Amino acid sequence: MKILIIDDEPKARKLLSILLQENCSEIDTILEAEDLLSGIEIIKKEKPSIVYLDIEMPEHSGLEILDFIDNKDVNFEIIFTTAYNEYALKAFQLSAIDYILKPLQAETVKAATDKAINQLGKLNVAFQLEELKKSLKSANFDKIGLPFSDGFKFVSIQYIIAFEADGMYTKVSTTNDKEILVCKPLRHFVEALNHIPNFYKPHRSYLINLRFIKEYIKKDGGYIVMDNNLNVSLSVDKKEEFLNIIQNIG
Repeated sequence: MKILIIDDEPKARKLLSILLQENCSEIDTILEAEDLLSGIEIIKKEKPSIVYLDIEMPEHSGLEILDFIDNKDVNFEIIFTTAYNEYALKAFQLSAIDYILKPLQAETVKAATDKAINQLGKLNVAFQLEELKKSLKSANFDKIGLPFSDGFKFVSIQYIIAFEADGMYTKVSTTNDKEILVCKPLRHFVEALNHIPNFYKPHRSYLINLRFIKEYIKKDGGYIVMDNNLNVSLSVDKKEEFLNIIQNIG
């Protein structure tokens, strides 16, 4: 597998190259570029499978990649390398574009690379990038990216009823679609949506939108029924907290 590292810092390129060589046996060719425009030329000529793209570079940010390459030619996965703050990272999480935080660490590099390899050819990366740029320009994140087996969906957060853990996958219930099996674990959505008060984790296997609670049933230890008739377990240690929350929903 051929990959490309685009970063204006030689030390950063060297470190990432070493981490990839030591931890990702699928990679046999590592190409490097010191700026976005030279990186674009390498992409067109060498057609790498994965591009590791620094965001903050002189002249052109990594986010400008679509300004220099046609959407139809974005047939590779992108992993951003960034030292961005928490606000910006929310945009990455919601757009489902992967990123590695600097300073780089072996485990995060390997995890992001393994995920990118599994997603090759499945997702519309150009569309994800456009949504990411919109989110970064806006103070309000109103959509979330849901990668699934056949492609990719952006769903308005307000229309999501619940997330249910299914191993390393997550079942997502919305008002507009049938259940979607998403290629991300539940913890990803817990972290991505922790700034939105409507979303609550009543049990280790669920994250729910409080707007869509239909009933609370006391029997069998207590459980929640959502508008789509999904039964959601309620942990014993969350029962008092949950009852306080629903009493104050107005």
